Amino acid sequence: MKDVFLLYDTSCFFEIVILNYFMSLTGCEIIYCSLDGQPVRATEGYSVNVDMALKDVDPQQIRSFIVPGGDITFIDTDEVRTYLQELKSRKILIGGICAGVDLLAHAGILDSLESTQSSDLDIVNDGHVITARANAYVDFAIETAKELELFEDEADLQETIDFWKYHKRAQ
Repeated sequence: MKDVFLLYDTSCFFEIVILNYFMSLTGCEIIYCSLDGQPVRATEGYSVNVDMALKDVDPQQIRSFIVPGGDITFIDTDEVRTYLQELKSRKILIGGICAGVDLLAHAGILDSLESTQSSDLDIVNDGHVITARANAYVDFAIETAKELELFEDEADLQETIDFWKYHKRAQ
């Protein structure tokens, strides 16, 4: 099963880079897609080649779908909203951070769920949908990795939290 990141011009890479690191280290099959399959330029200035267009990503092969923040007007389309609705109906893990949460709301994904839009929390995991504020990018990575069962055990999880969230040196 594949873990998909929807990238677009102005995507905020800092919000997803730690999650991407966790996925890469644990051998996840990651796909980077854009609406048209063309390279994107992130908010941070990076130019990134993607693997394919969203329409070429088989929804039946998706384990998780991640939407970073940025100027979502580039991706706030009927095509993307319908795609997200299909994923939710199949109970695929969907994650949105910062303005990515707005896209999930526009698609109706957050209807009847608790989210960062309906609460004062920095991160919420409800109904296999994870939402986070931009400043919670470490928590977003850890929560998504927990949901995907990327940690070997509780000790691995705690070591990850200590290192990434509390900046403790690795032993």
